[in-house]
Amino acid sequence: MKTIRRLIYVEILYAVLYVTLGFLALFFIFDLIDELPLIGKGVGTYKLSQAMLFVSLRVPAHLYELLPIAVLIGTIFVMARFAQSSEYTILRTSGLGPVRALRTLLLLGVGFTALTFAVGDYLAPASDRVGQLFKGQVIDGGVSVGGTGAWLKERQRYLSYNVNVRALTDNSMQNVRIFEADPRGFLVSITQAPKARFEDGAWVLENAERSEFALGELERAHVERIKVPSLRWPTEITQEMVSVALLKPDRMSTIALFQYIRHLEANSQTSQRYEIEFWRKVFYPLSCLVMVVLALPFAYLHFRTGGITSYVFGGVLIGISFFLLNNVFGYIGNLQNWKPWLAAGTPGLIYTMLSLGAFGFLVLRR
Repeated sequence: MKTIRRLIYVEILYAVLYVTLGFLALFFIFDLIDELPLIGKGVGTYKLSQAMLFVSLRVPAHLYELLPIAVLIGTIFVMARFAQSSEYTILRTSGLGPVRALRTLLLLGVGFTALTFAVGDYLAPASDRVGQLFKGQVIDGGVSVGGTGAWLKERQRYLSYNVNVRALTDNSMQNVRIFEADPRGFLVSITQAPKARFEDGAWVLENAERSEFALGELERAHVERIKVPSLRWPTEITQEMVSVALLKPDRMSTIALFQYIRHLEANSQTSQRYEIEFWRKVFYPLSCLVMVVLALPFAYLHFRTGGITSYVFGGVLIGISFFLLNNVFGYIGNLQNWKPWLAAGTPGLIYTMLSLGAFGFLVLRR
């Protein structure tokens, strides 16, 4: 069985690698074409070499998105080719029964699942953030976060803070404003700084200007302004939380999404969208298991003549429909306020049951 398992694994790995490289090359060209109109523009004069570097930093994100469908196409191609050349029939007579074949492919799917999780949780978020910061610094001198900047909220005991960050660089923020309010919601102070940097459990605001509003009943209302070269503001708002305005939720790591959801809930803010994305991050790597299960029934198709192109194309359509349904359930779950884990996990469960049903039907029939 080790020889049979090695044969299947090597063939599938080569096929998946070939499909993945083809898709990545295609997306690399598309991304580079999108960057060409920006060449020669910006503060630092955006160059072709810099554009290629930025596009290269987006490759891990595309790899994360494409791995499950590459696994599907590669596995379908190998299984259909085995069926066409009657190799799979020989493997079955050699002891590769249906249960053993399913277990063999599931073991390979676990490896692809671990690879997808590692790329999506560590490599893709880091490279995407570096790419966004690099491009923003070259073109604008910093990554601008929307028209008015990134807005975050935090409660500290009896006070609440609304924070505005206009731009983000490698390890610092630009044009920071902190609005402090008392328990009644009245504005207490405004702190502004042209630059701030992250430290453990705090922000350090450089050349900060603080305006305090005195509204006491015994004294006349007045405003006090003070300037300090360095002001330390303790906060639980981390660099990842500020970066969430730059990165799409599906480009964030699972841990960063979980921490951001806890921050939103602690400050009485809606977190439905991010909870769905969190559970999608949990379930998405498991789609590799769904893909190998979807591909296994193709090994039980009996055909001796004609190409396998139509079967591979049919499998690709099935995979595309899976990803479309996955996105649709995410949007519907957000609109209808479904349980986040239900909206994220239902498509995978549906297709797993369908593929297992097709596999069982072909085994009983053949």
